[in-house]
Amino acid sequence: MMRAWVLLSAVLWYLTGVKVYVELHHNSPVLVCMDFKLAEKETVDPTYLWIGPNEKPLTGNDRINITKTGKLMVKDFLEPLSGLYTCTLSYKTVKAETQEEKMVKQRYDFMIFAYREPDYSYQMAVRFTTKSCVGKYNDLLFRVLKKILDNLISDLSCHIIASSYKCHFVKIPKHGLVHELFIAFQVNPFAPGWKGMCNGSVDCEDITNHNILQARDRIEEFFRSQAYVFNHDFNKTLPAMHFVDHSFQIIRIDSCRPGFGKNEGLHSNCATCCVVCGPGTFSPDVDVTCQTCVSVHIYGAKSCPTSDKNQHEK
Repeated sequence: MMRAWVLLSAVLWYLTGVKVYVELHHNSPVLVCMDFKLAEKETVDPTYLWIGPNEKPLTGNDRINITKTGKLMVKDFLEPLSGLYTCTLSYKTVKAETQEEKMVKQRYDFMIFAYREPDYSYQMAVRFTTKSCVGKYNDLLFRVLKKILDNLISDLSCHIIASSYKCHFVKIPKHGLVHELFIAFQVNPFAPGWKGMCNGSVDCEDITNHNILQARDRIEEFFRSQAYVFNHDFNKTLPAMHFVDHSFQIIRIDSCRPGFGKNEGLHSNCATCCVVCGPGTFSPDVDVTCQTCVSVHIYGAKSCPTSDKNQHEK
C-alpha cells in the first residue's frame, strides 16, 4: 500500500508541501521532477538533479531508479531512506527571434516517510455468575477459562496476557443481588515462537494481524455458544457459575514496532499508520507514540542516548 497526497497510476506529481508514505519493504511511487503546469509545455535541454536525505546527489543503483526524464523510484523502502528528497530541474528558454537562451531552475521537494501497519491486539471483558466472592472456585474458574482460551488460539501463535478478575455483587432488576466475576484479558499475537509463523516474510505484521483476527473470531464464537446454551438449553439446570449473556465486550488496541509511532497531527494523511519516528524522537517499545529525544538525528531511532536521558531527568 502506498499513501500520498496525489497518486495517479503510481506516479506522483509535485504539489507544494507534499508528503509521501511508503510501506516498509515496498517500492515508492514514481516521483516526477516537474509540476502539472510545466509538464504541459516543452522544455529545452532539461537536466535533473536529485538530492537525497543525506544531502548528497542521488545516482541510479539497485535501490534508486532515476530515469532520463528525471523520474525517481526507491525500491525496498527502509527507515533510513526517509526524509527530504529534492529535485532541481534546469532547462532553457529560447527566444525565437534572437535565439537568446536563458537558463531556468525549478526546485521540487518531497518528504518521504516509511510506515508500517499497526500490530493489533484485543482487550476483552466477560462476566460469570458465582455463588460467592469467597472461596477457591472463583480462582479455579478463572484459570480454567484462561487455559481453554489459550488452547483455542495456540495454533495461531496467539495467547492470553494481562488477565485478571474481580468479584462484585450486582443488583439486577427483579432478581435481587447476584455475585459476578468481572474478567478481563488481552489477546496478543506474539506467543512464544510466533516468528515461526512468518515464513521468512519481512512484513510479518500482515500474518500476525491475520492470525489475531482469527483468534478474535474464535473467542467471540466461544462466548456466543455459551450464551446459546444459556438461552436454549431449558432441560438442564444452569450451574451456579455460568457466562452472563451480553456481557462480552471487545476493544481493538493498536501498537507500533520500535522506531515507529502514530501522530495524527503530523501525519494526518496517514493517521492510522505507524510512521517512522523522525529526528528528535524515538520509540523503544511497542507503544503507539514516538518520544522526544533531542540528540537523535536519524529516522527510526529505537533508543535515546543515555546522556540525553539523564539531561531530561534533571
